[in-house]
Amino acid sequence: MLLAIAVGGGAGAGSVVFRWCIQACTRIFSGHTDYASAPGTGNPHVPWLGPFFVLLAPVLGGLLYGPLVNRFAKEARGHGVPEVMLAVAQRGGRISPKVAVVKTLASALTIGSGGSVGREGPIVQIGSALGSTLGRLARVTEGRLRLLVACGAAGGIAATFNAPLAGVFFAMELVLGTFSAEAFGAAVLSSVTASVIGRAAYGDVAFLTLPRFHVDHLTQYGLFALLGVLAAVVGVGFSRLLYLIEDACDWLWRGPEWLRPAVGGLALGVLLLALPEMYGVGYPVLENATEGRYAIGLLLLLLIGKVLATSLTIGIGGSGGVFAPSLFIGAMLGAAYGLGAHDLLPGTAGAVGAYALVGMGAVFAGASRAPITAVVILFELTGEYTIILPLMLAIVLGTATSRLLSRDTIYTLKLTRRGVDVTAPAHEAPLGAQRVGAVMEPLPAPLLSSTPLPDAADALSRSGYDALPVVDDAGVHVGVISAQAVAEALMEDPEFAPSGIGQLVEPSTPVLTDQTLAQAVHVLLSGAGDGIPVFDATRSRPVGWLSHRSALRATHPVSAQWAS
Repeated sequence: MLLAIAVGGGAGAGSVVFRWCIQACTRIFSGHTDYASAPGTGNPHVPWLGPFFVLLAPVLGGLLYGPLVNRFAKEARGHGVPEVMLAVAQRGGRISPKVAVVKTLASALTIGSGGSVGREGPIVQIGSALGSTLGRLARVTEGRLRLLVACGAAGGIAATFNAPLAGVFFAMELVLGTFSAEAFGAAVLSSVTASVIGRAAYGDVAFLTLPRFHVDHLTQYGLFALLGVLAAVVGVGFSRLLYLIEDACDWLWRGPEWLRPAVGGLALGVLLLALPEMYGVGYPVLENATEGRYAIGLLLLLLIGKVLATSLTIGIGGSGGVFAPSLFIGAMLGAAYGLGAHDLLPGTAGAVGAYALVGMGAVFAGASRAPITAVVILFELTGEYTIILPLMLAIVLGTATSRLLSRDTIYTLKLTRRGVDVTAPAHEAPLGAQRVGAVMEPLPAPLLSSTPLPDAADALSRSGYDALPVVDDAGVHVGVISAQAVAEALMEDPEFAPSGIGQLVEPSTPVLTDQTLAQAVHVLLSGAGDGIPVFDATRSRPVGWLSHRSALRATHPVSAQWAS
């Protein structure tokens, strides 16, 4: 608890410093607090350049952050969240402390000099690096270290966006990938601490200022549902184009990596000259879209421009997140969709801003497949509860559609392209590459589903296993009975003892002999007992048994001395 609070305090302070750095860099490079609020104007520091200063700003920024990232922390390049996910999944939560410093400076320079990226990815990586450093100084266990990394991510999101609940769910859903009471409690402590610091610095106000929206017709729910599906397509398309442009930049560039952001910054500058609204994060433009100030043609142009500008910023080696761009893209899509719906159904479509807000959440959900985070963070960013039902509907449909369209998310796709599977064991790990058929044990004698509970308890106690296979009267495999289920049944209802065990049987998730041990261990860990049946290639009958002990024996065979 104390460590979680300390990590939250560090993440909160880090987010304040990070936002100050972004504002300072933006003033230096553009002469404005946020150039997107006055697009197309000149830089008062160099008035003779007029709006053409945007051609040079990304180049100068790249000359500063390019060598910094290349020399001190290459993992600070890009949007940050995938690196944190990889550290939690396969590196025991270990993140270099210098990442926090380098990421702060590199991302502030990228955004301040016109990079069209967000600040959530950097602050997640900054907070996570602080959590990892503090955990290693305190010499906590590997499991606790992973948890402190997640606490840092939660604190960073909470303080940056004044969204304490969203910080918690972001850490649980995207960083840890699991929910538990301990993890939730630690993340809440960190998030609350960071939020207090953030609110002390910036006040307790919603991050975005939007008009209030209402759903006046039931017909609108059908329109919102269709928007959710369309947003998923756009979200997945954004993910694909992001890495397609990054591949193109990799293919074109032949010089030193430290110089790549500066040279590529010239191409970004040309795009900013054509669409100055793409400068930086772009929240003022997003708010204008939700208020219905743009026509459909301009909204679609801004949508395409943001996809290209963000992809180019990441592709040339910039440092920044993709969460804010996905919100921007969603707002443009939703506002254009709302205007179109209003023209077709003027009496029932409702406010354009409502569609923009729902589009923001749905595109983010389609790109990241984090529906809980999407619902909570949109609610906290805007303070709009009246739109929660259509928001939930569109986000769930967007998530489901995204799952049908793509195996990876915008975060995991970066790792998959490197040949890294965060669900697999770490590279060169001793456990995982073997085939299940080579390490499985003989199948234990099965129990009949009609076996009385006391007899099943006696068989389990004498078997040496925590679970046993179960067959029906015809000898067909029906599932597994665990010692835990039998013990709980006997303890809760003694009168249940004469009954058979059929209703306590859990269906078996098919694990095949030709699967890797890494895949099978994930199924084994999710089961109730200490063993699972292994099926033949036809999945018709079990031919062996896999337990934790047999998995360990695959890498540490029992020596003759111990065997005797």
